[in-house]
Amino acid sequence: MKHFKSFASDNYAGVLPQVMEALQKANIGHARSYGADEITARTKALFNQVFEADASVYFVFNGTGANVLSISAATQSYNAILCADTSHIYNDESSAPETFTGCRFFPLPANSEGKIEPVTIRERLIRSGDVHYAQTKLISITQSTEYGTLYTPAEIKAIAELAHENGMYLHVDGSRFFNAAAALDCSLADISSKAGVDILSLGGTKAGMMFGEAVVVFNKDLNQHIAYKHKQIMQLASKTRFIAVQFEAMLHNELWRQTAQHANKMAQLLHSVLHKYAQVKVTKPVQANAVFAEIPAAWYEPLQEHFPFYIWKDSTHEVRLMCAFDTTEEDIIAFDNAIAGLQR
Repeated sequence: MKHFKSFASDNYAGVLPQVMEALQKANIGHARSYGADEITARTKALFNQVFEADASVYFVFNGTGANVLSISAATQSYNAILCADTSHIYNDESSAPETFTGCRFFPLPANSEGKIEPVTIRERLIRSGDVHYAQTKLISITQSTEYGTLYTPAEIKAIAELAHENGMYLHVDGSRFFNAAAALDCSLADISSKAGVDILSLGGTKAGMMFGEAVVVFNKDLNQHIAYKHKQIMQLASKTRFIAVQFEAMLHNELWRQTAQHANKMAQLLHSVLHKYAQVKVTKPVQANAVFAEIPAAWYEPLQEHFPFYIWKDSTHEVRLMCAFDTTEEDIIAFDNAIAGLQR
């Protein structure tokens, strides 16, 4: 069988041609280091234009670094963070967030779509001023969620208002933020600066960059320490221009929207394929570029031989299938044919 693309993660995909071209153009001559170069300045100005805000931007190597920097900028080591029990910062970043921030993380039960709701958050706002209790300072939500679902602008605003009413900040873990904005058919500002978000971890790698993420600070109160934290947690790149120029390519003419729309469209096509089979149950709404489904365990090995994917919950045979900017209809047709072959 021809080798088709993986459905395991959009991290498996390569680099967008436009991003690779931008990297090559940046690789000419010398430039000042640690973000003092013209490309980084130009890209930061573009961020402000796109996000319709006077924001500060800090480029980092990876998603864990972006989240750690965001959280540490908004907290002290005696603080607590509220997040979904499905969240990446709680389940998939080892102990990095706790180690670098010193904070306590309280996982809140997510609803059936992987989102935390204001009523759930409000119930956990307890013991303010109690020296024996870690003081809650930050709410972190994921957009799109770990289940590939979306917070609407109104839902984000409601959580932001709740946070601000209680002297807290709102952080968005946006490793697939571009997919969310594309699926919601809105601007990046609509689900960040305009919705009351204080600080955003903006993903680039899953969207088609070679490496790099960005921390976008909308609340100026969070600028006090973040530059020093950036260096302290070892995320300040000496050749920052090579991260910045990738984001410049992504933001220029909304390349991010074109590629995210394609990945989301492929997820919808994959959903329609799976819907044909009685043995398959799609378990979560397909809103961005992820499909969650329960399939027979006997299918794992023959399908994964050619189409790797993650087993999300082994007890129910739930798997996660991710589409990327380079997923094609041919890949999905081949996956469909592989499933059909198991019926014979």
